[in-house]
Amino acid sequence: MQKICIKRFFECLIPVTVCNLKCSYCYVIQRDYRNMKLCELKYSPEYIGKCLTQKRLGGPCFFSICGAGETLAQPEVVDIAHELLKNGHIVNITTNGTLTNRFKEFENFLPEELERLHFSFSFHYLELKRLNLIETFFENVKFIKKIGSSMLVQLNLCDDYLPYLDEIKKICKENIGAYPQIAATRKESYGLKKVQLYTDMSEEEYVSKGREFESELFEYTMQNFNVKRKEFCYAGERSGTLDLDTGALRKCYGDTKPQMIFENPTEPIKFEAIGKYCRSSFCFNSSHFMSLGVIDNGDCRTYCGLRDRPEAGWFNETVKYALSRKLSETNGPYSIINKCKINIKQFYIKSTYKIWCYLNKIKKIILER
Repeated sequence: MQKICIKRFFECLIPVTVCNLKCSYCYVIQRDYRNMKLCELKYSPEYIGKCLTQKRLGGPCFFSICGAGETLAQPEVVDIAHELLKNGHIVNITTNGTLTNRFKEFENFLPEELERLHFSFSFHYLELKRLNLIETFFENVKFIKKIGSSMLVQLNLCDDYLPYLDEIKKICKENIGAYPQIAATRKESYGLKKVQLYTDMSEEEYVSKGREFESELFEYTMQNFNVKRKEFCYAGERSGTLDLDTGALRKCYGDTKPQMIFENPTEPIKFEAIGKYCRSSFCFNSSHFMSLGVIDNGDCRTYCGLRDRPEAGWFNETVKYALSRKLSETNGPYSIINKCKINIKQFYIKSTYKIWCYLNKIKKIILER
């Protein structure tokens, strides 16, 4: 067991849209972004590793890598993960669990690297069933456990699965020792004040179905769904969203001015909290950011606690130790004066952005006449 206290969390995007599944609720399909293309990465995995050293980031960090399609379809993902692990970081990879040959590539990693590797397996049951890949999926999950890495299995709750919920519970219990964790699925709609769940059920009915799986992840997500955060947020200081293609680092999804941190690997990265004036309507992926502690709101629930099934031992001791703590342990709070300065700065940026959007809207109306 390695006792690692992570300094920062980075949610990382690989803009690959290739996927061998076609789920109705996939946000890429909803937005019609699925062009089935691999990404031509601008930087090599080795170079990316040089840009993301512990020295530059302030200590060991947690990187969660996800594609716009199937993450492991992009061949460089394995090497990128390896470079991050060699740097002493903890890495999560989100995957549909079907690309067996890609999983075999991880077998050559060192034991201490595999110990810091975690996989989030998305259980797209109907597509796996249609393509006769259910057995393949669980074989790959078991393989990851066998080589010493951690894992979780989660199901995107949608109406298509309602006739199969008991079937899903049974097959998961038999293969991985527990029910899957449940992820809430949202409609990818624009122009709405509130994000909608991807269901024809009422929210009460939807929550009731999710609760059948006794999923802490689902409970946490629904408690924070569409809730505008008003606390001081340390996103930007303790966490960020990172494009692994371009090196664009944003404080969070509501940040419109990224730092391009891959352009010069020796240049210091500016870490600064976003404060109280985030432009997001609510904290997207709150079960990542908030559970790790980008907001000090007294909530003791942790990233690991929301995802592990202790009775089935999904998390190994190294990952469990690292992801059962808050980022406040390695990043102290700002002074009141510093918080005020940041809030004033972010208020100005947010107001300027609103004015810019308003003027562009007027310009568009004038040009269309």
